[in-house]
Amino acid sequence: MVEGEELLLAVLNSAPVIDGKPTDALEPAEEASRWLRTLGGRGTTAEREAVRDVRDALHRLIRGASTDVDALDAVLRHARLCPTATSEGVQWQLEAASDQKLAVRVVLAWSTVCEELPGRLRPCANEACNLFLVDHSRPGTARWCSMAACGNRMKARSHARRRRTGEAAPG
Repeated sequence: MVEGEELLLAVLNSAPVIDGKPTDALEPAEEASRWLRTLGGRGTTAEREAVRDVRDALHRLIRGASTDVDALDAVLRHARLCPTATSEGVQWQLEAASDQKLAVRVVLAWSTVCEELPGRLRPCANEACNLFLVDHSRPGTARWCSMAACGNRMKARSHARRRRTGEAAPG
């Protein structure tokens, strides 16, 4: 697993569709505050808005619906990584406004995943799903956020459609 991947997926997947209904871990505010603290944040309203802006911008980018990175630039604008020498090597410390730090960490994680696993961060192939995955499979062909949920559901739909239409199975 790439550094920050778990945080990135937690934020990207914080707006799942459950039983056909969109949900959002960033609402209501009190629950969002607790959730943000579990991710290492402070749980403030400003932090929640910064994380939401980054999440929504990344959703659009990863899905190919937009190339606009203004929200990502805005959160990175006043952040910097400062090196410090230690006996074990160089340590990088993130310096950012406290309400922006978690959002900056998410953007840095996205960048790391894209750099170290190019083309492996993608939306679930089930269009009714709003989740994302990082494909760690050897051939790089994973399509669903979960084989048990979306993969099984999509295969069952495809099978039912083929039975109705008399279409042959692929492959």
